[in-house]
Amino acid sequence: MPTRYFVKNRIRASQLSMAAVFVLYLFSASRWEQTVTGSVLFVIGVFLVGIATIGRCWSLLYIVGYKNDTLITVGPYSITRNPLYFFTFIGAIGVAFTTRTFTFVALGAVWFWLFYPGVLRGEEQRLAALHGAAFEEYRRRVPRFWPRLGAEFAEPEEYVVSPIPFRKRMVDGLWFVWALGIVELVEALHRVVPGLVILLWY
Repeated sequence: MPTRYFVKNRIRASQLSMAAVFVLYLFSASRWEQTVTGSVLFVIGVFLVGIATIGRCWSLLYIVGYKNDTLITVGPYSITRNPLYFFTFIGAIGVAFTTRTFTFVALGAVWFWLFYPGVLRGEEQRLAALHGAAFEEYRRRVPRFWPRLGAEFAEPEEYVVSPIPFRKRMVDGLWFVWALGIVELVEALHRVVPGLVILLWY
């Protein structure tokens, strides 16, 4: 039942999940926070968030304005059938790393793999209904989630972009950057109000 609800209401469910994680993190801190390990975890997180932000914008460039009419098989869609979800996963894990804990990284990975496979199956059923044999051939060629780098990559020299919807959707790719700001704000609150921290995580 929770998985079915998430598939049907993934935006609302994601927002509720993020709110719950924020509350948990608000009263938590990392045992690695003042260590070299903590600094390394933070740098890894920032690097992953950068990749995710660029990757989501790259993916949106190809899909916005075409999602319901055309089967997109070029650019990032030539190496994974779900680049937006792949880069969302990378970004979520990146934000988890910036908490300087392994606990939130593990929680993020488990949460993603509990719920998003159902979302991917739903997307594929929709595309199969829309595009039939063309999608079946695409599905045989390109992996569902993890990108396959190599000769299969295809990118046109020119591509028509719908600028207005792209600009509106591009903001979606920036929430990872905002999340970094929230993590830093919470850490500042921890320093100002030490009693706020009631949980310590590895």
